Amino acid sequence: MLPLRLVRTSRPGALTRRALVACAAGAVGFLLLSALSYAVAHPGRPETAAARLLWCAVPLAALAHLAAATVRADPSVRPREGLDAVGVGPARLPLLAAVTAGLCCAAGCALALPAFVHLRGGLGGVLDAVPLAGAAGELLGAGRPLPRAAVLTLLAVPPLAAAAASALATRLRAVPSVVPTGSPAGLPDPAAVLPHRAPPVPTGLPWGVTVTAVGLVVETHAADRLAASAGSGGVPLPASLDGLGPGVVGGWLVIALGLVLAGPGLVHLCGALLALGRPGVLRLLSGRALREEAPRVGRPLGVLCAVAAGALGSARLHGAAPGAGEAAAGPLTVLGAAVVLVCAVAAALGSAAEFRAARAAATAGLLQLGVSRRMLRAAAALRVVVLLGVLAPLTWLVAELATAPLAR
Repeated sequence: MLPLRLVRTSRPGALTRRALVACAAGAVGFLLLSALSYAVAHPGRPETAAARLLWCAVPLAALAHLAAATVRADPSVRPREGLDAVGVGPARLPLLAAVTAGLCCAAGCALALPAFVHLRGGLGGVLDAVPLAGAAGELLGAGRPLPRAAVLTLLAVPPLAAAAASALATRLRAVPSVVPTGSPAGLPDPAAVLPHRAPPVPTGLPWGVTVTAVGLVVETHAADRLAASAGSGGVPLPASLDGLGPGVVGGWLVIALGLVLAGPGLVHLCGALLALGRPGVLRLLSGRALREEAPRVGRPLGVLCAVAAGALGSARLHGAAPGAGEAAAGPLTVLGAAVVLVCAVAAALGSAAEFRAARAAATAGLLQLGVSRRMLRAAAALRVVVLLGVLAPLTWLVAELATAPLAR
């Protein structure tokens, strides 16, 4: 009952984020059911069915990322005296966060199941007169019964993934930040606002580069196998990305994972570039903020880079496929892309708000020390420009390398 009470008494912003998580979970459940219906309706195409199921891992990962970002920004699952009084201390907060996220996603999946069956045309009776009944019967493999155990198993995946991500985010929420301390005169200590100790360097950049390289190797090997099986010098690109095979899809997913792992290190690198040489006040403030908050904002930016690289690569392959000019993206592809994009943008906006809240104390201290608001806004703009200048070319390069084995 405690998670339900926390959800009911949450602020409108938190309720909006939870509603977005529930909608995303419903969309992911719908995509998983559509992959199951395709496998049941086309038993002679196991590779295409496996590729469709692998593609569902992309919106599923985006959902887990959004659920974790929502929990980090949710004040109801933070340590406080009221929760301690009912026996929910810091050690049990991950369980509370997992249950809350799981309930939201379970509600979304519970709504996705009747919507899927209705569009498939399986409800029957009076509901056949409801608009859109059986409207997507051909697309969703109508006429073949779906295994109930498989349906329940697939619908349990989004709540479990979101619950696991939320519990992990709550456990790892404690990120070191700069909190200025007050002096007897009411002014903050300058050493607390701008400490002399350099922020720790994230260790994920080498791992991210390695994982990205492994994904490129896997994708290149899978593309060579496709070209050899086709008996031509290149890969036979289908009008839909579902026909690329599990190997290529798996390679793309590994590349995206590498970008996410490298995100904090890249943000820290941007801060280090700003602090090169003998920086002035503007560069010093911008670089210090990026290096301090790299663990907090690096992963969401890595997810955005992975989404942008996937969009660029998909657009290039769609243009290179035979007859792609006449073939439009299917509704399931549009749904999956919308889920990934909305989750990535919402998580990035939530992390930006969390970044601003985490630096509120330091900003107040700098204002008391005489730093103008104009300089603080200029420092924020400089951070954005440097991040775009470093991450945008890198995203384009990864997209080109990922599509080169397929577009040759």
